[in-house]
Amino acid sequence: MRAVFVDANDTLAAVTEKLLGAVNLPVSINRNPSIKPDDLPGLIGDAEIMIVDHTAVPTEIAGKCKALKHVVFLGTGARSYMNPEELSQRGISVHTIKGYGDTAVAECAIALMWASARNFGEMDRGMREGNWLRRDAMQLTGKTLGLIGFGGIAAETARMAAGCGMKVIAWNRTPKTHPGVAFVSLEKLLAESHVVSLHLLLNDETKGFLSRERIAQMRKGSILINTARGAIVDEDAMLEALRSGHIAHAGLDVFTVEPLPAGHPVTNLPNVTLSAHSAFRTPEASDNLIGAALDHCRRIIATGK
Repeated sequence: MRAVFVDANDTLAAVTEKLLGAVNLPVSINRNPSIKPDDLPGLIGDAEIMIVDHTAVPTEIAGKCKALKHVVFLGTGARSYMNPEELSQRGISVHTIKGYGDTAVAECAIALMWASARNFGEMDRGMREGNWLRRDAMQLTGKTLGLIGFGGIAAETARMAAGCGMKVIAWNRTPKTHPGVAFVSLEKLLAESHVVSLHLLLNDETKGFLSRERIAQMRKGSILINTARGAIVDEDAMLEALRSGHIAHAGLDVFTVEPLPAGHPVTNLPNVTLSAHSAFRTPEASDNLIGAALDHCRRIIATGK
């Protein structure tokens, strides 16, 4: 059996080559992150394993990869790029990777929170245009951070926020406990949080989870942070809440459509800070990510599953 990393950017290609130097695995690397789904059958050839970073894998395209039996997705959000159930029906297993970038993504959530609270993005843009643009800020010490969903990333975010002097509350779909975190109802979290940070996986149950009705329940003038998935939020309702000031600011690393199209309405709002789905992009997280992907390949080659 052999594997093909189909859409490696320069960073991930270099990490893969480095880690392959210490192991004997039949993994080839395609150094072109801009491939299209239609390119996949030709790239895969007779390989049984596909490693994919961000390229969509439509079921009908996967079916043209005649030898394909396993897709190793570099992250947790495979459903944004493929349909695991449909692939399974065709005998193709989808493997995801958890926990590789918990600290990196949590640091991004905290960074977006601070940038949003201080209006750094708006002031930076204004000053580059020659305007001495001064904005009042939200002082975060003593404020309440509400975490929606509580896995490894949220736990790291809670640790960092507590160190900043914030009160941390959380809601999770299943009961949990964590030192220093009070678990509350979703209604209480939305009503009391000065900052709401999303930490849910995207699936059929969480698509549109932060709905128009739930956005209306948020504390007026609060900050919204999303480093999870864009489709978790009702985008139109979020835009309306930002325009009205009900949401004072949003720090967004993820979007419903990626890459974010030029001229998208969110880019025209002054009270939004944007990053390009890069929360996980640190050397440490990349090493963890590729190491886990190669572990998947090693296990599949050894066991066939």
